[in-house]
Amino acid sequence: MILPSRNFLPKAAVALGAMLLASCAGQAVQSPAETADLILTNARVYTVETAQPWAEAVAIDNGKIVAVGSAKDMLRYRGTDTRTVDLGGRLLMPAFGDAHVHPVFGGMAYTRCSLHEGKTVEDYQGIVARCVAASPGDGPIYGVGWQDALFPPKGVPRKELLDAVTTKRALIFESVGGHSYWVNSKALKIAGITKNTPDPANGHIDRDPATGEPVGGLQEAAMALVGNLIPKPTAEEVQKSIVYVAHHFNSLGITNWHDAGIDLAADGTSETLAAYHAVKDRGELSAHVSLAFKWENERGLEQIPAIGAASERAAAWGISAKSVKFYADGVIPQQTAAMIAPYEHAGDHRGPLQIKPETLAQAITTLGKDGFQPHVHAIGDRAVRVALDAFAAAKNSNGTANRPMISHLNVVDPADQPRFGRLGVIAQFQPTWSSNYPYMDLTKQAIGPVRSGYIYPSHGILAPGGMIAYGADWPVATANPLFGLQVAVTRVNYEEPASPPLLPKEAITLEQAIRAHTLNVAYANGMETLTGSIAKGKSADLIVLDRDIFTLAPLDIGKAKVMITLFEGRPVFGNWTAFGAAKAR
Repeated sequence: MILPSRNFLPKAAVALGAMLLASCAGQAVQSPAETADLILTNARVYTVETAQPWAEAVAIDNGKIVAVGSAKDMLRYRGTDTRTVDLGGRLLMPAFGDAHVHPVFGGMAYTRCSLHEGKTVEDYQGIVARCVAASPGDGPIYGVGWQDALFPPKGVPRKELLDAVTTKRALIFESVGGHSYWVNSKALKIAGITKNTPDPANGHIDRDPATGEPVGGLQEAAMALVGNLIPKPTAEEVQKSIVYVAHHFNSLGITNWHDAGIDLAADGTSETLAAYHAVKDRGELSAHVSLAFKWENERGLEQIPAIGAASERAAAWGISAKSVKFYADGVIPQQTAAMIAPYEHAGDHRGPLQIKPETLAQAITTLGKDGFQPHVHAIGDRAVRVALDAFAAAKNSNGTANRPMISHLNVVDPADQPRFGRLGVIAQFQPTWSSNYPYMDLTKQAIGPVRSGYIYPSHGILAPGGMIAYGADWPVATANPLFGLQVAVTRVNYEEPASPPLLPKEAITLEQAIRAHTLNVAYANGMETLTGSIAKGKSADLIVLDRDIFTLAPLDIGKAKVMITLFEGRPVFGNWTAFGAAKAR
């Protein structure tokens, strides 16, 4: 019998033959299936696994975790080509996830005329002037990043401030939260917006109360009135934004994110989905991602077939896109968030719902039959209640609501807090927001002292059995999870540690906060068997911190830094040089 060349034998057969030869020669051998290409040892390993929360070492092979245990346990996984890294007692834990991010908006926000570094209105004017000077011609100037809190009492800026920079070019600047535009007189003129222009559905033009003239603020759907003036990003710019975010997030220890609302045209095409496909195909997507298609409130159930077709196309490309993002309301300072009771000193104004409750329930139920996860933006307590009601209706109809998630939850009525656990709803908070800062001052003024006691009720939702998953809503807030963990356990502004805590009874434990930023995000994204904790068989998505956050004072947690981030077992931020690691030993 003629045997095939060794080069054509299956790897397992070659390995078995080597084992038999070595055994016949009287040598002690180890099964290749039990060797690892990387062992991380002499560490404080926090796994986020209830059955085994702590360990000393982790063995990794081909991007997967093959064993977790003591340093001695890992010796059996060491082979001749194994790299062993002594972490010197440092904290090793799962890489973070982020359940709410806007990569394209964020990337573009920082690559166009960014106002993020401005601290005053005068700063904004200086930045805009420099952007105008750097962009010759007469085309519009667009940017992102102004803070609502700099325009009290309702976070509405005026056109005169931008007119002082120029009246010859249209200036359009989006708030850091993405719910408002600040424009100058030229932009209003080009767009044809006058005192006689009616407010669109689900939006309004800010007007002078005496004259009715537009003052320069456009809220929610009214932003679309100037949308065609903004230069459209190219396909290359969208791809670069995704790559930028991947690198930025990796540097913060994040390897898993949920893109909370990507575009979808009526024909089922999506420029953002196509960009993810291109980046992934080039091997530049160093994260597990889950995409949510944005529900268009001005349309109805007729958009569902396009959502389904786009989701199937994404799956064929190896991208998870089984979530749909609904915008139920707006924001509190501008009084566009939907509240159960009227705003303070605002007559009977309670803020509008951007989607009818019956439409929301019907859409979620219909999509649920095909396994789509509903993700609802809800800031006011009425919007939260309407979302919970819609999930309950879908669960009654379908038997499940498919891991429903509500984002933001600025105010949750006490009667609704236990419903999260009963309905299996994921409460998606931005942890750094649960503290005192200028925007919070505007919020409290708008809703009054009683409802200010129900702001970001983390403990109130966890205690009755609810689940929390953290997401920064970047670029609205910092994406650094360590800052988020610090605020979660202290309820104190990470930038102003001497400030008073916001509702300290709503603080949670560090273990709960870490879980909310790791395994619970993975669950929210349908990836809990793939990532989010340190367990055998999972992707080796890990981070090493320069200090042990479990031993730090709570207000010092944010001082810790990520030394190295592993995605599927390979460094995507940092390297092993800092640990003096030998290739094999």
